[in-house]
Amino acid sequence: MEQKKSVESMEGMIRCSANHVPLSPISFLERSASVYRDRVAIVYGRVKFTWRDTLERCTRLASAITHLGISRGDVVAALAPNIPAMYELHFGVPMAGAVLCTLNIRHDSAMVSTLLKHSEAKMIFVDYQLLDTAQGALEILSKTRTKLPRLVLIPECDKLQPTISNSGPTVAGDLEYETLIAMGKTDFDIRWPNDEWDPIALNYTSGTTSRPKGVIYSHRGAHLNSLAAVLLNEMGSMPVYLWTVPMFHCNGWCLTWGVAAQGGTNVCLRNVTAKGIFDSISQHRVTHMGGAPTVLNMIINAPVGDQRPLPGKVAVMTGGAPPPPQVLFNMKELGFGVFHSYGLTETYGPGTVCTWKPEWDLLPPDKQAKINARQGLHHLGMEEVDIKDPVTMKSVPPDAKTIGEVMFRGNTVMNGYLKDIKATEESFKGGWFRSGDLGVKHPDGYIELKDRSKDIIISGGENISTIEVEAVLFSHPAILEAAVVGRPDDHWGETPCAFVKLKEGCNANANEIIKFCRNKLPHYMAPKTVVFYDLPKTSTGKTQKYILKEKAKAMGSLSKRSSSKM
Repeated sequence: MEQKKSVESMEGMIRCSANHVPLSPISFLERSASVYRDRVAIVYGRVKFTWRDTLERCTRLASAITHLGISRGDVVAALAPNIPAMYELHFGVPMAGAVLCTLNIRHDSAMVSTLLKHSEAKMIFVDYQLLDTAQGALEILSKTRTKLPRLVLIPECDKLQPTISNSGPTVAGDLEYETLIAMGKTDFDIRWPNDEWDPIALNYTSGTTSRPKGVIYSHRGAHLNSLAAVLLNEMGSMPVYLWTVPMFHCNGWCLTWGVAAQGGTNVCLRNVTAKGIFDSISQHRVTHMGGAPTVLNMIINAPVGDQRPLPGKVAVMTGGAPPPPQVLFNMKELGFGVFHSYGLTETYGPGTVCTWKPEWDLLPPDKQAKINARQGLHHLGMEEVDIKDPVTMKSVPPDAKTIGEVMFRGNTVMNGYLKDIKATEESFKGGWFRSGDLGVKHPDGYIELKDRSKDIIISGGENISTIEVEAVLFSHPAILEAAVVGRPDDHWGETPCAFVKLKEGCNANANEIIKFCRNKLPHYMAPKTVVFYDLPKTSTGKTQKYILKEKAKAMGSLSKRSSSKM
């Protein structure tokens, strides 16, 4: 009622098409096709498309899938790496009024079938390398009463095109991507959202097959977070962006749309390797890229033969997991400028940024890296981020010690979880989005993550942040990767157990590593167990701690032995 009064209090106000248009990132493509029409929009090997080409191809794509029966609000899935077609789908699908559901390319057939069923996808675009996975998913679906989605095959550019197997339970007359593009009309009327809160994308969080969580993004949220991502990356016009963040993950942290807003060049990279990154930066004069800390770790530990001098400063947005200060320090030494952002699938990817302050330039490099490892404050698209007591909902004091839950509020928080009102209501309880992450607030207001609520180690009544222990492990000269979980202990409840991978050619034993940590941490925080092991990771570079927890649990209570090898 108050809102209605405030609107009516100013005589002469009229809301109409002249002054109110639903926000949508589709508009970015239309503008760039005019402003930057002949500039390269997409490059992938020998394949290049201008912004004019990209608008035409996306319009044809929208026209073609509409002709095939895709209606407003229908879900269209995609199973593909960072290739031109995956980028075009981010515009073509919403231009048809449909909802894009990008699937993790590491999923097996069983998970893909579960997500296709849950999302009720009417169509799925599949990269040729993932065709077996998709056909396996359709075979599983065919044994249920679920209507199979229409499959569109995306062949590799400049290579022999594989054919769709006739033995699989696919619908007769399945199509190939370029054929579909050719079918479409260039004069197709784009289906703009009726309301900016209409869904534009569906992104699944990692979860079990029994309870997938589909996060619904709106046109409004995607528009705002795209611009926020551009701002926090300090992207000027015509950036050159290297795709090392999977486009399937939070729609590439919303930069699939953000790069279009600035008329940039999208350098597509099918497989992310250190050599591929350095070669692409050198060849295309890349200005921006992104990646989880594992990608940064890959860069700083690249073999000398794979490294190349940077043609200019390369801005890197990192997130997905807290970056160890040592990794940030080493990136800066190589000439990369790192923007540390933090968020979740539910916040369209980036929700905060550790905005750098000039006075910090006077600090020693190691202290600068430690500050940049904090998660900072909300970006301009988010209304507010806070650390709160999850029970009382009161803000914790800014003492850098009191732990609370990270909570968000704003226009770049998801619409909700698909078909799960209960989970949506629980996550929004108290009028804030509850992240499940634990953190502290510094005197300057910047937040710092301490752990996921499920990962914090409680040893003898003391809370141990695995992130802090991991940061110390990463500073060890012989350690390439590290992850810490709790190991059961009959006396202390649990104690820190470190899983580490050593750098090639380096040696260190468990006792040396434990002693190194005890010299830098309170003794109760130092690992009591060290396991030498290749860390399991998700496709976005996050360590799969649940696997490590199972291994630590299977080791049983800590006895006199303080180390273990695998």
